[in-house]
Amino acid sequence: MAIIRLEPAFKDYLWGGTRLRDDFGKNCSYDKVAESWELSCHKDGPSTVATGEDKGLTLQEYIDKHGKGVLGTNCERFEFFPILIKLIDAKDNLSVQVHPNNEYAQRVEGEYGKTEMWYVVDCDEGAELLYGFKHEISKEEFAERIADNTLLEVTNNVPVHKGDVFFIEAGTLHAIGKGILIAEIQQNSNTTYRIYDYGRVGKDGKPRELHVEKAKDVTRLAPAKQYPETPVVQHEGYTSKLMASCEYFTTYVLDVAEGAELEADSTSFNNLLILEGEGKVTGDDTVEFKKGDSLFIAAGTGKYTLSGKCKAVLTKIDK
Repeated sequence: MAIIRLEPAFKDYLWGGTRLRDDFGKNCSYDKVAESWELSCHKDGPSTVATGEDKGLTLQEYIDKHGKGVLGTNCERFEFFPILIKLIDAKDNLSVQVHPNNEYAQRVEGEYGKTEMWYVVDCDEGAELLYGFKHEISKEEFAERIADNTLLEVTNNVPVHKGDVFFIEAGTLHAIGKGILIAEIQQNSNTTYRIYDYGRVGKDGKPRELHVEKAKDVTRLAPAKQYPETPVVQHEGYTSKLMASCEYFTTYVLDVAEGAELEADSTSFNNLLILEGEGKVTGDDTVEFKKGDSLFIAAGTGKYTLSGKCKAVLTKIDK
């Protein structure tokens, strides 16, 4: 089994900033680096192996070469690689949007739906995001407010702070606000239905496409269902905090003061997204890391050691 560092795919969406390049050392020539897809087998932006004998392969090619066993037994139920992990730098507001559930997405779009979670890596003072509705509304009111541009009067704006966590089930209306840097763990899907986009135009000078009728089909017209708060757990050399666990992913934030002994057993691969600090991961292989790096630890690697002072998001498939 193996420990590998990944290189991301990048997106230059019009609302992006430059922090992923300037603060996280991403090697990208785009003027705007809106997203880096850190763990991805998606056709729209695959990540690639950056270390070891498989350097240069896409992550999907690596899995094809070594077999689905590197993903673990909990992933056997998935036809495709189950998740997608991103860093998102919102210099401007993202569109107000919604994602469909699996049933609708597979029937209409031919891919998974999207349940996701956000970890606020950093944010400007006073930053806000949109998260569900203030109160339940009817389908008729939803349609009317979309038509007359008053939807934002009934949506729930939430002030955000560094370290906040938001769990966003498929069907939840949402939008990242300007001045927020987020780590996003989501189902492996790129299906987004835009409902409102502040009248912006794309590179072609035309208003960006909206998907109002599909959004009407899938949006839950009620306050968002937040994941319950969980305690910080003290371990030798580090702390961990469960951020969210669902059928698609389980995520923790790790604060490593001295070191951490972790394990990738036969049930699931591990992914470590390094948000602060530097160090190395040692198992059968040793891979050095720095802020912004994404590390894939194959299922069955067993116990491995995270050395150095750092903060990281740990993701695996636990159910």
